[in-house]
Amino acid sequence: MSEFVCKICKRILKSDFCPVCKTNEVTKSWKGVLVVFDSDSELAKAAGITAPGKYAVRVK
Repeated sequence: MSEFVCKICKRILKSDFCPVCKTNEVTKSWKGVLVVFDSDSELAKAAGITAPGKYAVRVK
């Protein structure tokens, strides 16, 4: 099963709808995975991530 990625927040999804952004602007064309457990970490802050989750590094 291929995963979708929200073009707005870059969150990796299992369906073609992002519940965070409330949009269906998703794509299957993405590269790299960033898993965030602590949204206060330096890496999450540098990437602009405010919530824990699984994110794509590059979205086309």
